[in-house]
Amino acid sequence: DDNGHGTHVAGTIAQATNNGVGVAGVAFEARLMPLKVLDASGIGTSADIADAIRWAADHGAKVLNLSLGGPGYSGVMEKAVAYARSKGAVVICAAGNTGSGNVSYPAAYAGAVGVGAVGPDGTLAPYSSWGDELDIVSPGGNKRLGPGNGILQATVERGDFRKPVLAEYEGTSMATPHVAGVAALLVAAGAKSPDEVERALFGGAVSDGKWTPRAGHGRLDARGALEA
Repeated sequence: DDNGHGTHVAGTIAQATNNGVGVAGVAFEARLMPLKVLDASGIGTSADIADAIRWAADHGAKVLNLSLGGPGYSGVMEKAVAYARSKGAVVICAAGNTGSGNVSYPAAYAGAVGVGAVGPDGTLAPYSSWGDELDIVSPGGNKRLGPGNGILQATVERGDFRKPVLAEYEGTSMATPHVAGVAALLVAAGAKSPDEVERALFGGAVSDGKWTPRAGHGRLDARGALEA
């Protein structure tokens, strides 16, 4: 990882716990399959992302975390998301950080779970995208509130991938792995299909009982999802 973003995301999903470091992953016994599709600047192509989605699905991944996105529709990537779902993988994607009512791709594709971000107060973060394709919201941090209000996770120093650091990031990229981690817990608990995972995620979310474009089915709740 020559950027730090991916390691931060991976830590939220599955970082070890009880090790004296001070942070942990949601599903700290999950196995990770890291696939690199972006360069040191965080730039990549739809073709590379689609290839990685298919590769992961073909090699047994049950939960795909895509903390990336953009405004452009790609038929190749949409077909890759549908393919992964047909292979039994739930595809969880960042809604975007535009602060507007336009969900980014791949989160906006049918078959993807679009994740928005809430800050520490539980309300939609000012940067989070929202809209018709939003499915759920989860913690993404809000550093505008000051230090300590981002998502703290172990990662590598940007510019020196050999140096481990604890860093606070914010974004729907940080919200997405919280959902992916809970999805991993659901698979471990016996969920057999993307439909079952999504029903539990949405049914267990904290909400007013109805879908809205700014909260989707509600705010992620791990215990609620497992009970659902």
